[in-house]
Amino acid sequence: MKFKHLQSLIQDLEHFRKPRMELEQYPTAAELATCMMFTSKETGDIEDKVVVDLGCGCGTLAISAILLGASYVIGVEIDSGAIEVALENCEGFEDLYLDMIQCNLANIAGLRLKADTVVMNPPFGTKTEGADMEFLKCAFQVAETAVYSLHKRSTREYIRKFAMTKLKAVSAKVAFYLCWSLNLSHTLQFFIR
Repeated sequence: MKFKHLQSLIQDLEHFRKPRMELEQYPTAAELATCMMFTSKETGDIEDKVVVDLGCGCGTLAISAILLGASYVIGVEIDSGAIEVALENCEGFEDLYLDMIQCNLANIAGLRLKADTVVMNPPFGTKTEGADMEFLKCAFQVAETAVYSLHKRSTREYIRKFAMTKLKAVSAKVAFYLCWSLNLSHTLQFFIR
């Protein structure tokens, strides 16, 4: 599958119907998701791999992983409304199956969930300080090989150091840089004046 083809398939996915500000729910833009998922595919971390999408929201990254040839994909999400949307998004594709687990990060360890690769677009930690680091800790518990995660540019060096020192990563690098503006005005009523 080519980059533009994946982007065109996921750009029309349904987004959060009632985004929850405390969970920092916002849609993952199709171009951003496509860049991330193609980067992970090109490094051999998607095709024929077990992939977990932590905080999968409406399923953009999980569905992308399936379309790019992952052997099995699990979405983990706390919000039942987002899970409903993710499963509805899967219905728009023939023979696309996504397993979903509804739980919070604190319960992941008890599940003994393991995957080759974890992909995620976690909260940035602006509403709940440290939420992004909790997602990273969880991702490192689940992933056997690789973690791909989207973060703010301002936290890049901190996250790299955190992964290397606290999470004992073998390596931590920025796979790609994108300047991206999140247009949240139509997503969260909080931003509308």
